Amino acid sequence: MRYATLVGPDKKAYFVRLRDQEAVPIGRAYERPGLDPLRALIDSGASASRVRPIARPFEVRRARFLPAVTAPQKVVAIGLNFRNHARETGMKIPDVPMSWCKYTSSLIGHGGTIRYSKRDTTKVDYEIELAIVMGRRARNVKQKDALRYVFGYTVCNDVSARDEQFAEGQFCRAKSFDTFTPLGPWIVSADELGDPQNLRMRTHVDGVLVQDETTADMIFPCAQLISYLSRYMTLEPGDVISTGTPSGVGFTRSPPLYLVNGTVVECEIDRIGTLRNPVKALG
Repeated sequence: MRYATLVGPDKKAYFVRLRDQEAVPIGRAYERPGLDPLRALIDSGASASRVRPIARPFEVRRARFLPAVTAPQKVVAIGLNFRNHARETGMKIPDVPMSWCKYTSSLIGHGGTIRYSKRDTTKVDYEIELAIVMGRRARNVKQKDALRYVFGYTVCNDVSARDEQFAEGQFCRAKSFDTFTPLGPWIVSADELGDPQNLRMRTHVDGVLVQDETTADMIFPCAQLISYLSRYMTLEPGDVISTGTPSGVGFTRSPPLYLVNGTVVECEIDRIGTLRNPVKALG
């Protein structure tokens, strides 16, 4: 099953169940600040695949995409989690997962515009990542049980202002500019996706392939990340874990490749879909 957050023809935002090219509204989104219809659905105990529609179905082509998860309590990002990416940066493969937060105010959906001011940064980079969407509260879970806590998976572009990131020495602000966390286009349920460690990931910048790797190259697989993080923090339903990017990022290239005004970035993961976002650089 696939789920998305869409603005329908009636201009209202809905959490929807996707059926081919039709969207079936099963919850409202953005009715009030902080409302996460996915979290509300999970907390209700109802089966997302069986919830009755709250409005008439509509065609996806007539809708506008919003972030696949609208209001997660936290977005936990993982760094340096692909072997080939660690090699291209010249950094040591980590012994434990490297994590930080991306603030939820940076979320945008499929088709949304990545915006930045050239007064703030001139080195904006792309990073395709597989994102885990939690479906159950997780605290001190064992690795062998960890995937049972997952609602589904989606695509994240961990957009990064490299000049600010490397100048400051920490990652939260440089990766949390407004619009720097495209998430979508939809969530694929865990049972439909299957093994998250056998997915091909590809990024195209203006039609040119720049990242092409599989999740098999992860240093810390999804189950290990969930188990590790749950030792230190309670992972809540609707929380997002963005699991790291493969090799091919812009700052490691010669010459470097950064996102400029008019660029279009497409991040594609097998069995999920393609997250597409244009870029607007302001003077």
